[in-house]
Amino acid sequence: MSNQSLSFIHDSLPQKIRFGFGEASANLLEEVRTRNAQSVMVIAGEPEMPIAKQVASEIEVAVWHSDVVMHVPIETAQAAREVAVDNQVDLLVCVGGGSTTGLAKAVALETGIPIVAVPTTYAGSEATNVWGLTEEKRKTTGVDIKVLPETVIYDSKLTLSLPVEMSVASGLNGMAHCVDSLWAPKADPINAALAGEGIRALSAGLPKIVEDSQSIEGRDEALYGAYLSAVSFASAGSGLHHKICHVLGGTFNLPHAQTHATILPYVLAFNAPYAPGAEQRMAAAFGTQTGLEGLQQLREKVNAPARLSDYGFSADGIPEAVSIVLEKVPANNPREVTEENLTQLLTAALNGDDPAILSN
Repeated sequence: MSNQSLSFIHDSLPQKIRFGFGEASANLLEEVRTRNAQSVMVIAGEPEMPIAKQVASEIEVAVWHSDVVMHVPIETAQAAREVAVDNQVDLLVCVGGGSTTGLAKAVALETGIPIVAVPTTYAGSEATNVWGLTEEKRKTTGVDIKVLPETVIYDSKLTLSLPVEMSVASGLNGMAHCVDSLWAPKADPINAALAGEGIRALSAGLPKIVEDSQSIEGRDEALYGAYLSAVSFASAGSGLHHKICHVLGGTFNLPHAQTHATILPYVLAFNAPYAPGAEQRMAAAFGTQTGLEGLQQLREKVNAPARLSDYGFSADGIPEAVSIVLEKVPANNPREVTEENLTQLLTAALNGDDPAILSN
């Protein structure tokens, strides 16, 4: 038996969760009444606006805002802030995926207006205090309690129309939060436990969605797993995986969820041999011999995104990406990151090569 004692600091974020199939409208009404909100601004991109109208059907909405752009350009954020201030908004309601939540966070960052988030994907941004803004092809992220949605309303009925392909990419984005949490700067046993359960739930739910896109059980499991993944990530911080993906998104405008889904097995294979505790946790959650084996089995079941080249990235961009990422690598990453091995990682992800080549 080991005599080594535990020593860590864990942050638990203050947030209410309302979870229930078909209950989003009633739950939002209750939140608005409880807060006595007088001027509600609903943020939703054009594709999500019909869902947003449904969710907000029982409340009075002062402003509908649909100018949502991936990676939250700073100009888009500033325009939304001005709308909120001009209309004396006292509650932000965001309905949609990570980009929508990200825009609400950008408004809250400067104004302090509280957020009620209603996610329609498995991105997980709704459960974190992390914000991100893109300016001149550089994505900057930060942490601020002001951007944490005070309440999250989860309703798997709202995800039934999310295409299977996007559900898979978004769910694997959530999985990336779990994996990164196991070796991020503030990794600890509590967020590791949450991450392990998140991996289990997502790996159980996503195949059910692929088999039947209307599976309530699968959608519920994926939402539950996505929430756990985000809570663990919010506590542990941003690890190597997210540093890479933020550069690929902000500098090269690659799609968020698909980029995370594609990069994930390569970072896992790269770090896992140097982080045996994390490796054991992942393997146990997947029910396989290794974390990579479990992830790859899941990816095959759900036909996961496989190559960065499918999303507009090319070998020409690798040197610039490597240069930017190297400036952002967490000091505690379990494996030393060099120009050479990071180039190898991105090249493998570009072409969809077997991630196992990175384990050596």
